[in-house]
Amino acid sequence: MKNKFASRMKGDGPSESDESIALIMKLTGMPDVISFAGGLPAGELFPIEEMKEVSKKVLEQDGKNALQYSSTEGQMELREAIADQIMKASGVETKAENILVTCGSQQALEFSGRIFLDKDDVVICESPSYLGAIMAFKAYGPKFVEVAMDEDGMIMEDLEKALKENPKAKFIYTVPDFQNPTGRTLPVERRKKMVELAEKYDVLILEDNPYGNLRFEGERLSAIKSFDKSEHVIYHGTFSKIFCPGLRLGWVCTNDKETFNQYVLVKQSVDLQTNTMSQKETALYMKMYDINENVKKINKVYKVRRDLMIKTMEEEFPKNCSFTHPEGGLFIWVTLPEEMDASKVLMKAMDEKVGFVPGVAFYANETHKNNFRLNFSSMQDEKIVEGIKRLGKVLKEF
Repeated sequence: MKNKFASRMKGDGPSESDESIALIMKLTGMPDVISFAGGLPAGELFPIEEMKEVSKKVLEQDGKNALQYSSTEGQMELREAIADQIMKASGVETKAENILVTCGSQQALEFSGRIFLDKDDVVICESPSYLGAIMAFKAYGPKFVEVAMDEDGMIMEDLEKALKENPKAKFIYTVPDFQNPTGRTLPVERRKKMVELAEKYDVLILEDNPYGNLRFEGERLSAIKSFDKSEHVIYHGTFSKIFCPGLRLGWVCTNDKETFNQYVLVKQSVDLQTNTMSQKETALYMKMYDINENVKKINKVYKVRRDLMIKTMEEEFPKNCSFTHPEGGLFIWVTLPEEMDASKVLMKAMDEKVGFVPGVAFYANETHKNNFRLNFSSMQDEKIVEGIKRLGKVLKEF
């Protein structure tokens, strides 16, 4: 039978982003490969014993409701915990009624694309940017305008130039803390400037912040949304990097009621609601335990792994390779000499049983080929050392 796919599903075949997502999942599932490709949290740090107790209490105390349908907006006790504990810690004063619980922040990205984008609309994003967002938005046929970054994230002069040249841009998409894939963080002054530009050119900001809590050193920075006084910033958050990703819990925060209601309508049409049991478990966990203590435990381990990876890279990588030194998050971004193609390097690396994600997938317009991303969070120390040694050997021989 001839396929009946929608026109948006046809195109010219899989993009670099599509293939990279498939590669990440493939490498993650290969036991004989040391894979730095994924962005997985460390499973050994999940609060398993605590969650056994929490799950039991939820079922004993409120089992009928926990296993029942629930409201589209989400469980009120979880929305209150997000507003009072997580958003407040980011400098954002908001209420539970402004929080919509989603199935992870990836669903929030999909909803944002559906709500705001028509074909040929303009999305302004960092160069490079999170490939999951690129994929979510691409389904709606926008044009991407990439803004250059330096060591402090998106360059504001270049952002204003992009806004002047694209007066009908729908939104700026940014990951301001320990950005995926570069690990870079936007300083406070640039955050304020971004809000100022959003107001000046009347464009939305989608602030995607999965990693803000994963700070190993230095002071935590207030969210971009904390500087927003005119409802130009929509915040996306997630429990996946600070708690348990398998529970699939994220959220959207917007104080604008019209915008909030649009997210609710889309949520209803897609899956009615987010898993009730997961919400109740997470809300009770946050009542019984201090989630920040869990985050401190995570950060202590991740810092050691980041330091070890950087130390080994400094020892094993050729001098013509450079890389970022993030103060937190999950990723290190490697830049090769201009003439090198990271996708070809990966083919050689696979012969040595080591994997990473080529950087081309993180560019919305697929323009650069001499970068790749490494993840350090889910790998044991000895595998970090061995994997980087193998990768260093490949780079020296390439």
